[in-house]
Amino acid sequence: MIDWRAKALGAWRGTRGGPTVTYGLIAACCLLFAVSPVSGLNPVYGTGDALLAAQGTYFRRWGVVPAELMSGEPRALLTPFTALFVHGSWLHLLGNMLFLYVFGAMAEERMGPIAFALFYLGTGCLALVGYAVAHANSEQTLVGASGAISGVLGAFLFLFPRSRVTSLFPFLFFLPLRFPAWIVLIFWFVLQWLAARAAGPGPGIAYLSHVVGFSVGFLYAWGRYRGGDRVKAPAAATEGESQP
Repeated sequence: MIDWRAKALGAWRGTRGGPTVTYGLIAACCLLFAVSPVSGLNPVYGTGDALLAAQGTYFRRWGVVPAELMSGEPRALLTPFTALFVHGSWLHLLGNMLFLYVFGAMAEERMGPIAFALFYLGTGCLALVGYAVAHANSEQTLVGASGAISGVLGAFLFLFPRSRVTSLFPFLFFLPLRFPAWIVLIFWFVLQWLAARAAGPGPGIAYLSHVVGFSVGFLYAWGRYRGGDRVKAPAAATEGESQP
C-alpha cells in the first residue's frame, strides 16, 4: 500500500529530484517573456507603434497598477500574482532569473518544493502589495519577479549565512570575489533600502518591493526554521554572480 501521507510530507519537507520548482519558475518566466510583445520575438504584435501599443496594453493588463489595486477593482486583485511572471526587458528577465538560479535551488532544497513554491508566490505578492500600499495613487505599472526573488534572498540569508557566493562589485572593477552570503546579502539589502528611500512612485526600479520581499523572506525563515534547521556550518559553495 502506498503511504500517501508520507509522500505528501516528503514533498513538503524536501526534494530528491533537484530544484524542480526553481527550474520550473525560470522556464515559465522565460517562455512567457518570449511569447509576449516585450521580447520582440513574436511577429503577431507587429513592429513600430503597433508593437509599442501592444507592450503598453500587456503591462497594464497583467502588471500591478497601485491605484487600481487599492481601489479594489476585481480584475486588479489578481495582478500581484500575474505580475510575477511579467518582465519589462531582456535585462530585467535575465537579471532576475540569474538570482533565482543561484539562490533558489538551495532554498528549495531546504524548504521542499511545495513549501518553496507557496513561499515564493506568497512573498512575491506581498512585496508587490506592499509597494502598492505605499504608493496607493500611482498609475505606474509594476511588473517582475524581483519581490519574490528578494524574499528568496532574505530566506537564504537566514538559512545559509556562511555559504560563500561569487560576487562582482562594479567599484572593484568587476573582479570576481568570494564572500560569505551574509556579507553580500546584507550589503545588497542596505543598497535597496537606501535606494527605496530616495525613489518615488514614478518609472524605474521598485526598490521598496525588494525591501518588503527580503524582509518577509527573512522573517519567514526565522520563524519557521529557527528551531534547528538552519545551516550553521559553512555550506557547499554557491556559484553564480551577485550584482548588488
